[in-house]
Amino acid sequence: TMMPGETPPPPAGTAGAAVPCANCGVLQQNMNEYVAALVALKQKMIDGNRLLTEYQQKCTDILSFSIKISALRCQVEQMLQKILPLEKGQKELSSLKAELEEKKVC
Repeated sequence: TMMPGETPPPPAGTAGAAVPCANCGVLQQNMNEYVAALVALKQKMIDGNRLLTEYQQKCTDILSFSIKISALRCQVEQMLQKILPLEKGQKELSSLKAELEEKKVC
């Protein structure tokens, strides 16, 4: 006789208890794969954030270099403006020197 709340034992030779265990195994495997996928996704997010930070730093560096290059170009232009009259004067001096040499010879 069975007491209230008792469940009857599975009939001999049946695998009634094995079916839920097999399902539990599949469920456990699925959960393990899900957790592994979440961990991989989290790592990709961390890597993505790191790459984004590095990219932003490089953009900042490039902007800084651009500003410095512009300033250097400006300085070069100013130096060229100063050099051109000096070169012209140098040519004039050379031709005057040549004239003087000719007059000396004469």
